[in-house]
Amino acid sequence: MRHGEGLLAEIRQRTDLVALVGRRVKLVRKGREMWGCCPFHNEKSPSFKVSNERQSYKCFGCGKGGDAFKWLIETEGLSFPESVEKLAADAGVELPKWSPEDEEREQKKKSLYDVVELAAKFYETQLFEAGGREARDYLKGRGLDGAAAKQFRLGYSPGGNGALIKHLTEYHITQDDIIAAGLARPAEDGRPMRDFFYNRVMFPITDGRGRVVAFGARALEADAKPKYINTGETSLFSKGSQLYNFATARAAAIKAGTIIMAEGYMDVIALVRAGFAHAVAPLGTALTEDQLHLLWRTAPEPILAFDGDAAGLKAAHRAAHLALPHLKAGYSLRFAFLPTGEDPDSYVAHNGPGAMTVLLEAALPLSQLLWRTETDGKDFSTPERRAGLEHSLREIVDRITDGKVADYYRRGFDELVFNNFKRRTPTPSARTPQRQAQGFQGGGRYRGDFKPRPLPGSPEAVSASVQGSALVRSGQAGARQAKEMELGRLLAESPEIALAEAESLAILDLSDPSLDRLRHELLNLAASGSSLEKAGVQAHFTRKGIAELLVRFAGPAAQDPHASFQRAVADLRELAGNQSDARRLLERRKALSERPGDGRGT
Repeated sequence: MRHGEGLLAEIRQRTDLVALVGRRVKLVRKGREMWGCCPFHNEKSPSFKVSNERQSYKCFGCGKGGDAFKWLIETEGLSFPESVEKLAADAGVELPKWSPEDEEREQKKKSLYDVVELAAKFYETQLFEAGGREARDYLKGRGLDGAAAKQFRLGYSPGGNGALIKHLTEYHITQDDIIAAGLARPAEDGRPMRDFFYNRVMFPITDGRGRVVAFGARALEADAKPKYINTGETSLFSKGSQLYNFATARAAAIKAGTIIMAEGYMDVIALVRAGFAHAVAPLGTALTEDQLHLLWRTAPEPILAFDGDAAGLKAAHRAAHLALPHLKAGYSLRFAFLPTGEDPDSYVAHNGPGAMTVLLEAALPLSQLLWRTETDGKDFSTPERRAGLEHSLREIVDRITDGKVADYYRRGFDELVFNNFKRRTPTPSARTPQRQAQGFQGGGRYRGDFKPRPLPGSPEAVSASVQGSALVRSGQAGARQAKEMELGRLLAESPEIALAEAESLAILDLSDPSLDRLRHELLNLAASGSSLEKAGVQAHFTRKGIAELLVRFAGPAAQDPHASFQRAVADLRELAGNQSDARRLLERRKALSERPGDGRGT
């Protein structure tokens, strides 16, 4: 073991813990100890004690405590070896040398850091040369100017086969080191050694200490495949173990109490520029276990932001199941989904940072995502299908290795299944909202006769005979659902409509419970004298804990919201009238068939 207990004790002894903690916390002496307000939870009266004599800190409010190494791990997100190296350097303690082989590998890595840094500077310079015009135009088209390019150290790899190799050899870098750093492909099949990247926009990837270790690269040629590539595996870089922007995001994430994981480089850049400095992204792969633990080292409940399309939902499902065996008390995931056709880059550009804040604050807990994944749009009209759902939920719980967490999931799922499929349905006059397991709210849509919490007049409450009628089979119900979604988008994007159209909105027959709730909240706000400006509405919904309503109906703004609203209302009234006619016809047929003496045998 490189770091023996004697060495660690020496580092602790030489470290002024009060000064170290005092960089982040205002400390006041009380007797022999120093006290301050705990940085790990909100408090007004100091309960956080720091002692050089004991070489430790302790909060008597939340229980957090440890030594200097733990402090850096907790506040800066460093790994234990990184904390040892940092404190040893600060305290002037020389770490023991490894074996000659270990030392040679370490020296090699140090020299490769220099090589990759030289490459990063070369790419940065090339972006602003004449040959980088196409790359600059691409970045400009994505809303990034020269200042943004410099902030994120973006660059350009020139076309051709050897521009970077030529540049590095001028610094006396050997070909072996250029290849070992992942910057060139070796000579093969009669072809000479050549640059790994060419004619691409370059995104530097740093390690936890902010050192450039690799690159992501986006092709500028329309037909280039693949569009994005990364540096291959090297002694400095493993794409499954690192995250884009992690070194910069770590401190911001610890301060914010969470960290956002988006899907790509441009998403992260857009989020950071919009004020979300705690944004990171995986490196062209699905989330890995190493990356998951990196996120959890920084924040207990990271938010994973995915596109709202099929691919985004699939990625979220994969991440959720990846996390199951690693869940433990206090550590989980939350999931934010953008409207279909949007990614964080475009969503921020179209809607602004405020809308992104609302979307992130409404992120789904892991438990809700799993329930929705298993139930959304599925048919549970038979006992066998409902039994199959219970079997799938048991399999999910069985993958959770923490017994206490697994027990809560089991009880939550059992209550959802009971409420949605086993509880006897009360009559409409006696119907009351059903209580759901805390943190396990449903929200999925179901097909078939057995559906959760049917509401009078909603598609879920329509009888089997009406569902099987020619009218419904022709798509009338689907048309109404689509029209209600359009109305919801109009209200979410232009809430002031509810003020001008309050009367027609109030009497409209709606089948979607979420839209009905949105209408109710907006009309209440209008009645209270609110002007229903979008930012104010978003803030109100966030304070009430119902921001998910706005997220569900988020979408592009209409050119003429009022005219679009009036058309949608007219269409909904027509659709509702047609469905009522169909129900009345079916009810009359049923009444006629049940009359005595209807001609059937006795």
